[in-house]
Amino acid sequence: MSKTRAATPRTIKTATSDSDPAYLIAYREEMLARGLSINTRNAYLRDLRLAIRRTEKPLSDWLEYDIISYISSLQSDEVSSRTVARVLATFRQFFSWLEEIGIKDHNPCANIAQPKVKKPLPKSLSEDEVTRLLATISDATSDGNTLAIRDKAMIEVLYACGLRVSELVGLEFFEVNLTAGWLQITGKGDKTRLIPLGQYAQNALEAYLAVRHTLIPAGKKDCQAVFLTEQGGYMTRHNVWHMIKKYAKLADIYKHISPHTLRHAFATHLVNHGADLRSVQLLLGHKDLSTTQIYTHIANTRLQQLHEQYHPRG
Repeated sequence: MSKTRAATPRTIKTATSDSDPAYLIAYREEMLARGLSINTRNAYLRDLRLAIRRTEKPLSDWLEYDIISYISSLQSDEVSSRTVARVLATFRQFFSWLEEIGIKDHNPCANIAQPKVKKPLPKSLSEDEVTRLLATISDATSDGNTLAIRDKAMIEVLYACGLRVSELVGLEFFEVNLTAGWLQITGKGDKTRLIPLGQYAQNALEAYLAVRHTLIPAGKKDCQAVFLTEQGGYMTRHNVWHMIKKYAKLADIYKHISPHTLRHAFATHLVNHGADLRSVQLLLGHKDLSTTQIYTHIANTRLQQLHEQYHPRG
C-alpha cells in the first residue's frame, strides 16, 4: 500500500550562497531586519549576484560610471526595459544602504534616470475566440448540467458587462434588475455604475436563476450571492479563473486567459465597433480616462495588422 503524504504549504526560503562577499551577507541581514518579504529579498539578491558575477570590481566600490556601463550591457543584451528598471531600483536600495553605514559617501545611482517602462498592451480575445468559448460552454449545458448553466451565465455576464472578477463573484440580488436589463455595480472606491446586460447575457442569467436553487444544500440558508458554488456559497476569484481556463482549453484557445481577459475583450470590441472612450470609461468604472485610452492603442494595433495583412502594399 502506498503512503499518502500530508499536504504541507510550500515554504519559500531566502536564497543564500557560500560565495557571497561579506558586504552582501551584511546586506542580507539588513533586508531581513527591515522586514522585507522573502520574495523581495531574493529578487534583490539575484540582481546583485548577477552583477557581481559579471564584473571583477567589488560591487561596494562601484561608481556612477560602473552602474551606467552595467545597465548599458544589459540593454545591449536586449534585456527588457522592465528588468533594467528593476535592476536599477535594486542598485538604488543597495547603495543607499552602503551610504547609510558609511561605506559610500554618496549614492552613485542618485543622478541616473530611471528608464521608462513601456506599459504592455492588455491581453484580449478576438471576437471569434469569444464566440468559440461561449459555444463550447453552450454545448456543456445541453444535458441540463446546473454548473455548466451557471458557468455560461457567468462568462456571458463577464463579457457583456466588462466586470472585474471581484465584482462578478460579489454580485448580489439587489444589484440585478432583470426587468430593466441592468446591473448596478459598486466598484473600486465604492463608486456605483449601471451596466446594460444585453439580451444574450440576460437570457443566460435567467436560465441559471431558474436552477440556482439546486445548488443550495438542504437545510442551508440561502446567501445573497447570485453565483453559487456547489456548496451554496460565494464563488472565489480562483473558482472563476479555473473555470475559464477549463473552457478555453476545450475551445482550443491556448493563449493565457483569465477573467480579466474577458474584461479587456469587452472594452476592445466596443472600441473596435466605434464606441466613444468616455462611454467605455463609464462602463468599465475607470476613474481616469487615461486608463481607458489603452484600448485605442489595441484598436490601432489591430488596424495596422489588418493593413499589413490585406493591403497590397502593406
